[in-house]
Formats: sequence, structure tokens, C-alpha cells
Amino acid sequence: MIFGLLDLSFWQYVAATLIMTHITIVGVTVYLHRHQAHRALELHPIISHFFRFWLWMSTGMGTKHWVAVHRKHHAKCETDEDPHSPQTRGLKKVMWEGAELYRTETKNLETLEKYGQGTPNDWIERNVYLPMHNKGIVLMLVVNLILFGIPGLTIWAIQMMWIPFWAAGIVNGVGHFWGYRNYECQDASRNVFPWGIIIGGEELHNNHHTYASSAKLSSKWWEFDIGWMYIRIFSMLGLAQVKRVAPTPLIIPSKSVLDLDTARAIATNRFQVMARYAQEVIARVNKEEVNKAASADRGLLRKVRPLLVREESLINADAKRDLAAALLRSDKLNTVYEFKHRLQELWQRSSENQEGLVHQLQDWCKQAEATRIKALQDFARNLRTYSAQST
Repeated sequence: MIFGLLDLSFWQYVAATLIMTHITIVGVTVYLHRHQAHRALELHPIISHFFRFWLWMSTGMGTKHWVAVHRKHHAKCETDEDPHSPQTRGLKKVMWEGAELYRTETKNLETLEKYGQGTPNDWIERNVYLPMHNKGIVLMLVVNLILFGIPGLTIWAIQMMWIPFWAAGIVNGVGHFWGYRNYECQDASRNVFPWGIIIGGEELHNNHHTYASSAKLSSKWWEFDIGWMYIRIFSMLGLAQVKRVAPTPLIIPSKSVLDLDTARAIATNRFQVMARYAQEVIARVNKEEVNKAASADRGLLRKVRPLLVREESLINADAKRDLAAALLRSDKLNTVYEFKHRLQELWQRSSENQEGLVHQLQDWCKQAEATRIKALQDFARNLRTYSAQST
């Protein structure tokens, strides 16, 4: 019995460990995150309770606790009230003490009551999962020892470290510090990797913070979200129903009039619109200006390229000085940067009279075309091809 009932080979133990930790990751991303915290999909009671039971054994986390802490993270992102922001607490602390930060916040009754609404509150949650959360991980240890023998202790230890490291450390830490950004949302979230496999798709963290209520975390054609793959499988089996995904722009090349339909489509897809502006206008003009600039200015113009598209609240004082200096050296860059801000201001007023929004967009396009900056002119003409998708 030293090797348990299964008596596996070394590589079979490795495979068993990876399978069990992967189930935990799927439970966190599909059940806790997308289903419970953001209501992006509905899960059949069978699979929902399976994940509740599995996470009770593999992590000891309660649904209400996890959901409340995560919702507060979104509501207070990158502020002192954010339970685990590396921008305020430091990357090192969040990476290596993320689990402690989580446990500390779960003791905040105000957080639980304000942000934990709508989570399971049935008999088994009240009498087993919450009050006996440590009993679940003990049960997992016993099961591992019976099935795998002495190696089961190592497997259990890996299971206990898996979520604190990958979810609390990498997603909450690195995901707000390092990586690439598809969209300039108002926090520091980043996509750690374009292929979301190890952490169930949570690697695509910037995509998630931009469209928090989307059941699908991948955005570009070259990104992969394994959590979405499982959701699609569950849907085909009748075990899940997707409620929301991020909007996809509908482009009609023959459309040439900027009307109310266009304005609605642009407002809905504003993050994609601004991402296109960054690539098709700012990057293009910046490259042109670098090529024709004096050698003394080229380094500065290259340096500020990411700052030209960055969310302004995320730019520090030193970077703002570099940006201001670069804009003084290039009238064209200053113009496209100004037009970027004017376009963003329209989204902030999108809840106002829609007819007024149409007129403002028309004025923006007319003035953009009058600048004689080809990249800006092309972008303004292409805005007319957006259309609201039919539901």
C-alpha cells in the first residue's frame, strides 16, 4: 500500500497531478469566475455542484468569499482598497503573498455582504462548505493517500500550492504588471500570455478587465482560451448556457453614411475602435515622423509611441513630460493625439441624446478628413462602415 490502490508509474503520477490541478483551474475560471462572479453564463446544477465540491476539497475556498473578493477587485481596481493590486502593494507582495491577501480580505464582513450577493446559500453551503472549509482539504489528503500512497502527499502539496501561485500570484500580480494590452481600459491589467491554457484562460487578463461580463476571454484570432473551450463543450452537452460575450464589430464595406446605426455600433465597440485607432493612425503617423525626424529627436519619438495610446491615468509624471516634449516636436503627432482624446470624450457622453452623438461623430470625421493627415482621413472614412449587429 506504499504506492496506494492505483500503484502508478512515475509519469502516471505526474499525469494524475496535472489532471487534478487542471480540474481545479477549470473550476475556478468557469464556475467561480465567469459563472458566479460575473454571471456571464449559467451552469447546470450538476456541473455547478461538482465544481463546488471539488474546490472545497482542492482549495478550501468558499464561493461567497472568492466572489466577494474578486468583485471588490474590479470595483476598486488599482486603488488602496483593491485587495490585491501590485500597483499599490507591490508585485513581490502580491506574487508571493497573494493567498494571504485573499484570506485577509475574506475576514472583512463588509466586503462579503456588499460584494458576495447572489452566491449559493443552501444547507450544504451553510453547514458544510463554509464552516468546514479545512475539512475539505483534509479529505483530499486522505483520498490522495488511499489512491496514490506516499506519493499522494506530494500530489496534495502541489494541489494546495497551485491556486495560490497561479491564480493569486500570477493572475493577480503579473496580470497587472507585465504583458501586452489589446485594449486601453482604465486599469493596469495585461494579457500575460496569448494562449490561456495553464490558468484556464485567465492569462488573458486585459481582455477580461475590458469586457468583465464576457464568458469568452480570448479576443484576437491568435489568442486561445481553454476555459471557453470547456464552456462550449458544456453548452453542447446541455450543461451550460452562455449569456454574454464581448461585442464583435460588424463592418459593411459598402456603408458610406455615418448615421444612428453607425454611432451605436461605434459606441458599443469603442475599445476595438480605439485599438484600431492606435494601430492604424497613431502607430502609422509615429513611424512617419520618426523616419523624417532629426537624429536627436528619433529616440524620443520612438520612446513615446506606447504612451501615445496608453490610458492617461496610467502614465506617470516623468512619462508625461516625455510625451509633452515629443508632441511639441511633431505637429502631426499632436494632432492625431488630440483627435484621439476628442473621440474618447464622445464615449463618455454616449448616454446623452443619441442624435447629438451622431452629429458629434459626423463633425469629428469631417474635421479629421480636413487635417490632410492620410492615416487620420482613412480612419474617419472607415468609421462609416460600422454597423450595429442585429440581435
